[in-house]
Amino acid sequence: MIGHMTQPVTRTFGSAGSTQVRKLRVMSFNIAHGLGMDGKVDLRRTAEVIRNSGADIIGLQEVDNHFSERSGFENQAAVLAKWLEMDYSFGPNLIEPPVQSGQPERQYGNALLSRFPVKYSKNHAYTRSSSLIEDPEPRGLLESIIDLDGTFLSFFNTHLSLEEEGQRENLKQLLEITDASLFPTIITGDFNLSPEHPQLKDFRKTYTDTFGSMGMGTAYTFPARYEDASSAVCTEPASRIDYIFTDQTTTIERTEVLDTPVADHLPIIADLLI
Repeated sequence: MIGHMTQPVTRTFGSAGSTQVRKLRVMSFNIAHGLGMDGKVDLRRTAEVIRNSGADIIGLQEVDNHFSERSGFENQAAVLAKWLEMDYSFGPNLIEPPVQSGQPERQYGNALLSRFPVKYSKNHAYTRSSSLIEDPEPRGLLESIIDLDGTFLSFFNTHLSLEEEGQRENLKQLLEITDASLFPTIITGDFNLSPEHPQLKDFRKTYTDTFGSMGMGTAYTFPARYEDASSAVCTEPASRIDYIFTDQTTTIERTEVLDTPVADHLPIIADLLI
């Protein structure tokens, strides 16, 4: 089913002739493994932001899975899913051997949380051409198929490279994989690209930038707003690099950036009709 179809794709709903429309609140959030702007790791703060947002499906980036002491070697996606009573999937991109034999692999990557059942998931590792410099953080795309009470949704969540050639390769592969979906499609992620960057030009021909379509092109998401009382250092959001994209089957009702210092990125939400 995945990623290599060369014929034109027609996206369909879960059942023939279905006219059901469902309202969804979608979030994209780079959680920085729960590390807040105050330098403290506290995943419960992350969970509360998600809970209070009312989001139904959440794409998370920079998620630890038994990764290191910094996050208590927790499976963060599973922990968040338990606290929030959601289903989840996880896609590891950086995989390291365990600290001790017999322990789980140390993993770091993207995750999805969903109020609806996740029927299928697959992590697509972005491949790199031999001309590219080694990226210290391998990148990937987490694909999840979600059952919206009989209507299936393809949900993709990604975190793109920091360097330009890697971004170009990532976006090319992202389009190849997502274009093969037979279902309504949503893409979330930290793209490390501003909206006006030429790398996004071809991508915008296929998918709709929810914030751009609502006239919120300057709704900045990085860095998070924070004032350090001890040093008097302040940060203000200065760039928009986090996105929620939809295909043409989806209606966009509302978008919002949530102002919180629980990570260095601000979470974004979009209310959609699928």
